[in-house]
Amino acid sequence: MAQSVGIKDVARAAGVSVGTVSNVINRPESVAIETRARVQSAIDRLGYVRSESARQLRAGRSRIMGLLVLDMGNPFFVDVARGAERAARQAGLGVMVCNSAQDASEEADYLSLFAEQRVRGVLLTPADATGRNIESFRRHNIPFVLVDRVAQGATECSVSVDDVAGGALAVRHLVEAGHRSVAYVSGPPGLTQVRDRRTGALNALAEAGLGPEALRELPTERLDVAAGRDAGARLLGLADRPGAVFCANDLLALGVLQALYAAGVSVPDDLALVGYDDIEFAAAAAVPLTSVRQPAVTMGALAAQLLLEETEAQTGATNGVPRHEHRRVVLQPELVVRRSSLPGR
Repeated sequence: MAQSVGIKDVARAAGVSVGTVSNVINRPESVAIETRARVQSAIDRLGYVRSESARQLRAGRSRIMGLLVLDMGNPFFVDVARGAERAARQAGLGVMVCNSAQDASEEADYLSLFAEQRVRGVLLTPADATGRNIESFRRHNIPFVLVDRVAQGATECSVSVDDVAGGALAVRHLVEAGHRSVAYVSGPPGLTQVRDRRTGALNALAEAGLGPEALRELPTERLDVAAGRDAGARLLGLADRPGAVFCANDLLALGVLQALYAAGVSVPDDLALVGYDDIEFAAAAAVPLTSVRQPAVTMGALAAQLLLEETEAQTGATNGVPRHEHRRVVLQPELVVRRSSLPGR
């Protein structure tokens, strides 16, 4: 196995000191043009790549930002990652994207990995409803920002969408279309987003003079298409099936749509359907899906910017950088109406 090329090898090949090679890499303006060219030629010839981990240990700062999401199979989180990456790249940083798969133990493992890698900070959509993973991570003194979740205290920043308002938008639309009973395909009840969207749905029903019994909840263990198909099958088995369905995300809604289509149930003529997130596939579905849009790219970018502000304040505390104040940014959702909830159009 070939040995890796080190900085001493470059210095020997260029006929200069190790310090000169280091200056060419880190402070090229401090080295004479001729010497700089000779060192760069040796670097190119030998294929030298500097050890970023060693540099980080010396500097005490990483150029990597961690991003831990619930499900990278969900296009919503892909868009969050795009926004975070865009903001990170503008700051000269990279993003390490990890997927907890909605599993608390996976989340704990990745948070430990981030601590081992000494990342600059972490963007986190928590999977652990107990909060124990976050409390354990705090001891590493690595800044983090909650994404798609509202911070409960004043110890971290968060960027989220008003899911109570989003749930109300979805069900108010269905009520205004004449529906008096709505099924809610809700996802895992331990997730704050699921509970908040349910609260919004109940609020919209109450506005219309309808009680909580008008919402038939169909919980699922996951927030994916397969879980939506299962919920769709259960929905079809209800003796007093509601005429409308609100799903906690678009993947669930697409699964419900598949189950209904396979059973010969027409959407929207037999049953109206509304999703949440407005992922790209929503508009491209066989029956274009009405959905509550979340500004996912903006959410990721804002979260990364808040994290960068906090890390700059940490490292610049002695250089006059203002003290960071934790903020809770709550964005507003938007209802995008398409064919799946509009019969006869």
